[in-house]
Amino acid sequence: MKILVLNAGSSSLKFQLFGLPDLRVLASGLIEQIGDEQSPARLILFDDAGSEQTLKRTTAVAEHRKAIMVMADLLRESGAMTDINELAGIGHRVVHGGEAFHEPVLIDESVLAAVEELIPLAPLHNPANLTGIRVAMEHADTVPQVAVFDTAFHQTIPDYGYLYALPYTLYEEQKVRRYGFHGTSHGYVAGQAAHYLSKPLAGLNIISLHLGNGASAAAVQGGNCIDTSMGLTPLEGLIMGTRSGDLDPAILFYLARETGMDMDDLDTLLNKQSGLKGICGENDMRTITELAEQGDQQARLALTMFCYRLKKYIGAYIAALGGVDCIVFTGGIGENSAIVRQMSCQGLERLGIILDTEKNAQRHNETFEIQATDSMVSILVVPTDEELAIATQTMQVINNA
Repeated sequence: MKILVLNAGSSSLKFQLFGLPDLRVLASGLIEQIGDEQSPARLILFDDAGSEQTLKRTTAVAEHRKAIMVMADLLRESGAMTDINELAGIGHRVVHGGEAFHEPVLIDESVLAAVEELIPLAPLHNPANLTGIRVAMEHADTVPQVAVFDTAFHQTIPDYGYLYALPYTLYEEQKVRRYGFHGTSHGYVAGQAAHYLSKPLAGLNIISLHLGNGASAAAVQGGNCIDTSMGLTPLEGLIMGTRSGDLDPAILFYLARETGMDMDDLDTLLNKQSGLKGICGENDMRTITELAEQGDQQARLALTMFCYRLKKYIGAYIAALGGVDCIVFTGGIGENSAIVRQMSCQGLERLGIILDTEKNAQRHNETFEIQATDSMVSILVVPTDEELAIATQTMQVINNA
C-alpha cells in the first residue's frame, strides 16, 4: 500500500508517493506554471533515489484539475502507481486552517466547508488546496483523505502572543490575529532535533528558523509553539525573498498619500517587490552571496539586513522562552548557506551561542551540528521534509479513525 501527498500551490502542484510501512519515497514530481498559457507547465518525475527519470512533459496545464490528471497519468506510465486501489490514503497540505483546526483531520464535507470559509485569509492558497482535495476525492472516492494544516502547529501560541493591539472586536468579528505558517516544517525539525540530541522534546526549548524564499522563526517550548514570526498572513516577520517582513504600518499611509498608490499597488509592493529583491534586485540567496563576495554593496546590504533581522528574532525568542537549548536552521537557505548561519550567530556569544566555523562550512544531507565545543547552546542544521511529515500525520489520522 502507498500514501500520496499533494501540495497544491497557487500555480503549482508538488506531489510525492510513499511506500508503506517504511514511508520510503517511490516517486515525486512538480508541475509548475499552472494557468500560464504563455509558459507550458513543466513536470519532472524523480525516482526513489532522487534521480530524474526520462518521464518529462511540457504541456499547457490550464488549471489544477488538469494538473492532477497529468500527475496520475505520469505515475501510471512510470509504474510507480498503476491502480488507485494501491493507495491507503492521500494527504493534502492546506495552508490556512484558522482557529478551526489544531491538528490534521480526516476530510469530509464539513472540513471542506470550513476550509472554504477561510479563503479570505489565504486567497492565493486555500482555493488551490480545495481544488486538489476535491479532484482527488472525485477520482479516489474510496481512499481516506487527510488535511494537514500549515497553521495547526502554531495554535498552541497563547492569546497574549497571537493577539494584535487592535480593537478586540476585530479579532472577534474578523478573526484578525497571528496564525503563523510553515508549521509542518517547524514541528518536524523540532522533533528531528530532539531525536538527534537524544533528549525528550518535552524538555527542550528550541528556536527553529525556516529560511527560504519565504522565511519564518518559531519559539518551541516542550514541543509546543509559543510564538512565531509570521502573522495574519505570511508577510510579517523576517526579511524574505520578495516580502518585506516587519515594517512601520504608517509607511503604507505615507506612500498612499505621497505617491497615489492604491491597495493593490501596496499589496504588490510588499509581497512581490520588497525583501531581498527590493534591496538589491535579486531574491536568490545564492546569487546575492556571490555578488556580495564580488563587492556588490547592495547585495552585501541585503545579506546583512537579512541576518540582522534573524539575529533580533533569535534574541527575542530566547527572552520569550526563558533560555534556549537548541537553534535549528532549515529550509533552502538555512540548510545550505553557511554565511547566513555564521552572520546570524555572530555577536551572540554572551548568550551561550558559539558557532564553529569549520563545522559550519561543511555540507551534509542529514542533520549535523555546527556549534563550538564550549557553546552552551546546540546549533543544528536539520533538513526539513514537509512531505514526509504530511505522510506520517496522514497515516496516524487514518490509523486512529
